[in-house]
Amino acid sequence: MKAKKVAVIFTILALCMGSLFAFGASAQDHDAAVKTDAETAAELGLLLGDGSGVNAAYLGKSSTRMQAAIISLRLQGLLDEAMAYKGTANFSDASQVNKNNQAILAYLKNHPEHGWSGTGNNKFNPSEKISSQQLYKVLLEILGYKSEKDFSYAETEKFAASKGLQQISGTSSLTNAHIATALVESLSVHTSSGATLFAALQSKGVISASAMLPDDQILLKKSDKLGTFFTDQNGRTLYFFTKDAEDQNSCQDKCLSNWPIFYAEHLQIPGSLNADDFSVLTRTDGTKQTTYKGWPLYYFVQDTAAGDVKGEAVGGVWFVAKSDYSVMIGTSTELGNYLTDDYGRTLYYFDKDTPKMSACEGTCLANWPAYSATGMSTISTLPASDLGSITRSDGSKQTTYKGYPLYYFVKDTEHGDIKGQNVNQVWFVIDPAKFNGTTAPQVKTYQVDIKQFSFGTEPLTVEVGSKVTFTNYDEMKHNAVALDGSFETPLLAKGESHTITLEKAGTYNYFCAPHKQFMTGQIIVK
Repeated sequence: MKAKKVAVIFTILALCMGSLFAFGASAQDHDAAVKTDAETAAELGLLLGDGSGVNAAYLGKSSTRMQAAIISLRLQGLLDEAMAYKGTANFSDASQVNKNNQAILAYLKNHPEHGWSGTGNNKFNPSEKISSQQLYKVLLEILGYKSEKDFSYAETEKFAASKGLQQISGTSSLTNAHIATALVESLSVHTSSGATLFAALQSKGVISASAMLPDDQILLKKSDKLGTFFTDQNGRTLYFFTKDAEDQNSCQDKCLSNWPIFYAEHLQIPGSLNADDFSVLTRTDGTKQTTYKGWPLYYFVQDTAAGDVKGEAVGGVWFVAKSDYSVMIGTSTELGNYLTDDYGRTLYYFDKDTPKMSACEGTCLANWPAYSATGMSTISTLPASDLGSITRSDGSKQTTYKGYPLYYFVKDTEHGDIKGQNVNQVWFVIDPAKFNGTTAPQVKTYQVDIKQFSFGTEPLTVEVGSKVTFTNYDEMKHNAVALDGSFETPLLAKGESHTITLEKAGTYNYFCAPHKQFMTGQIIVK
């Protein structure tokens, strides 16, 4: 397996410690041939990129109506004709683009049958961002389905999904990575005449006759209940097994009969995923299995129709495969269930911590790096409300579970390591079903909820030595700054908290720096 760098916040010795945060490669000894949608779209000549080609910077940029129009003409084999167009009638805002693109706009102005009639008032708005609804309308028309005849604009995405176009559905502002995924997705869709778009483009010479699409794909399926999860090219759901955190060969014999492995020698993935996160596990019986972030991928035999998720939460150990888990669960034969990060690396709590407050600093933090989640999703048996974050003293973020900070252990270097368990009798794994907090003496903590641009209407009275936790519930960022300079919190985004300790008696007047004219508060310490 390729070494995976784990998303970690280091507050001390970050650079010199970084090499320790990678799992060993013994379990996965064969790399998959993985290609992203962006790579495939570029190889087929459907996506050209900018001056530096189809690179990460290009893929991260927002796509525009001008780009989408060019792509649609390329798919129809009309781009050269459009670039050579000499007509003079044009949109009134054509001057916003270069001369080549002005010719293209003039061509579209005089050929409205290609679906680009402008946005009204003789304008095209070439730099305007484009949505998935708009792009799918264009792709459907290229496939031979006519807007307002075969489908209404309002029902575009629903109709597109019925034809097999749904990977980027619901996206209000597309990036070029989204465009790449939609283009490759459309190639397998059948046109109104029956052939696939891929075959139709080959017949027109838009795509080389020798070009081929990979047989196996990872697709993204969206669900209101489960979010976005992985399926194969036929829409069959893929799963993670929590016991694989300890041993990637945990599923054997009858287990494999119920949960068949997924393996692809040549794998096509959406542009939003990282090819380096995919690898191949050679199992103990010699068979190969595709893995994602170190988790082997499986089917469930009771999923008989595309989109079925009957395997979700089965036995509390099977969960749909996702790219954006903020935490996962591993299962140990000795310790039972415990929290891990999205790569299966063990997470710990420190028994000296108190709610929303880390007692681990300096050398402690070098050995127990703070964990900061990059994903936003949780497994279906774990309430999202149990996860939060704190702002540490240096301004960095740390993920919390039920208010308690989460950490890695620097000596956990192999898949399944739990070497931090019970170290010095203060470091422990977290069983989410049993965890209720630490045994550290609880300093009295008061809450100030920042809501609707207010710290509350009444002064807060507390005892000397108390802690006060500010939590922002507004969409706008806020902070709390004492008039006498005794405390100042960082700017807090929605859902973020910061705790201060008040050691001296007195009256503390404070304000929010961005909104100091009307956001004020008072704390009385007795």
